[in-house]
Amino acid sequence: MISSAFWLGKRVFVTGHTGFKGSWLALMLSRLNARATGYALEPPTRPSLFTLANVAEHIDDLRGDVRDLASLRAAMELAAPEIVIHMAAQPLVRESYADPVGTYATNVMGTVNVLEAARNVSSVRLVLVVTTDKCYENRDWVWGYRETDALGGHDPYSNSKACAELVTSAFRDSFFGAKQSVRILSARAGNVIGGGDFAADRILPDALRAFVAGRALKVRNPDAVRPWQHVLEPLTGYLLLIEKAMSAPEARAAEFDGGFNFGPGPNSEQSVERLLTRFISAWGHDAHWERDGADHPHEARLLRLDTAKARETLQWTPLLDFEQTAQWTAQWYRAFVERADMPETTLRQIDRYLGQRVRLTSPFTPDSTKDIEHDERRNVAG
Repeated sequence: MISSAFWLGKRVFVTGHTGFKGSWLALMLSRLNARATGYALEPPTRPSLFTLANVAEHIDDLRGDVRDLASLRAAMELAAPEIVIHMAAQPLVRESYADPVGTYATNVMGTVNVLEAARNVSSVRLVLVVTTDKCYENRDWVWGYRETDALGGHDPYSNSKACAELVTSAFRDSFFGAKQSVRILSARAGNVIGGGDFAADRILPDALRAFVAGRALKVRNPDAVRPWQHVLEPLTGYLLLIEKAMSAPEARAAEFDGGFNFGPGPNSEQSVERLLTRFISAWGHDAHWERDGADHPHEARLLRLDTAKARETLQWTPLLDFEQTAQWTAQWYRAFVERADMPETTLRQIDRYLGQRVRLTSPFTPDSTKDIEHDERRNVAG
């Protein structure tokens, strides 16, 4: 459970708040009554969740590039945050093949700049660097990767995120080790889905575009297994990690250093084909896919995370199962296609979720605090 009292009035600096995950996080912080400042480039897609959900109304919205240290430091000094959440990234595997230099510049040097800025802003008490499950050296193991497993990455994106983890560790040991009042953490999430993702070369945004156009979705690797989870799940894990780390007594503070995996339960470790089957069922229209026989860059066949550390240290567990994750995502996209009120649609999902996650020790008024039950699953077209 997240304590609403902890987040009330907390000054939070978020990089990458115009992106898919960053937009959801900005809205969550707003609902928790935190005082959030966002620092990012323009939204990376058109349309974007940032624009559709009017995220700028819920956060102090600043434009800037994490590759620009001077601008980043000035923005962070102005915001005087207690907490820094670094999410700005070049997040696409295939784009990293097209632009490896830009990918490394953003994902590696951007992380260097965030940590360098944070160590020169006296108000900062904690920095959370968000990377990815793909930061591990993938050996197609049948068991989940643990936080102590070797970092690696076959493609430039995955490798750059492994580098970002190494940068985070080096800054913690070199500059923050003696300054115990500042915690340096990292979070690694599995494959995240949810409404509002419009990026290219991601399975559900690609499915949306194909289905709306009335054509078959071309699927590169339908047998690939991924740990699918709704975007709200790891974001809640990040917030809980921050809260626990900042609230822990000094004797326990070291338990929260290093990386934390956030992934779904075994039920949600499913193939791409299985995900599409559930999404199409929830979509409720004449949608279909077919195998893409063209040559494509390397992709891992199997990827699982071991989340025992988050479960035992934070008492964090996923709330939504695989079917609910697909259902919530399809509901959001169906509302978008039908030109519904997207700020209301997005906040309704956040409130419904936080209603089960927040310990109400300060003002928080979700639209619905009803339990998320299996009997609520229904065809969104109905």
